[in-house]
Amino acid sequence: MTERRAKRRLMNEINVVPYIDVMLVLLVIFMITAPLISPGQIELPQIGKSLTPPVAPLEVIIKADGSLRLHDRATSGGEQKVSRTELVEAIKRKQAQNAEQAVVIAADKSVRYEEVTNVMDILQQQQVKKVGLLARPKS
Repeated sequence: MTERRAKRRLMNEINVVPYIDVMLVLLVIFMITAPLISPGQIELPQIGKSLTPPVAPLEVIIKADGSLRLHDRATSGGEQKVSRTELVEAIKRKQAQNAEQAVVIAADKSVRYEEVTNVMDILQQQQVKKVGLLARPKS
C-alpha cells in the first residue's frame, strides 16, 4: 500500500524545469532585441497652436457612361462635369490653397473598377496627395 501512495505523490508533481528554460531563452532574446528596436516619433501638438478643423474632401464621381464630375463638399455648389485634365487642374488648385485637401473617388455601381484605377493613376502621376475611395453602404 505504501508503494501506491508513493506513485500517487509522484504523479501530482509537475516538472517546471522546461518552462523555466523556455522563459530564460525568451528573456535573453528580448534583452538582445530591445535595444535594436528604434522607437517611433510622436508629434505632439504645440501649446498655443489652434487646431484647424478638417477640410471636407473633394469628391470625384465617375458616372456609368465614364464621364467625370467634381463635387466640392466644402461649398454648397453641386457637381460640375469636368474632363480629366480639368479635374487635375481643379484638384491642384484646391490643394495649392490648402495642403490638407483630401480627394475621394466615388463610382457608379456599374462602372468597371479599371476606370476607377485609371483615375487614381492619373491623380498619382500628377502628384495629387491624399487620394482615397468613397464607399457608400447599401441602403
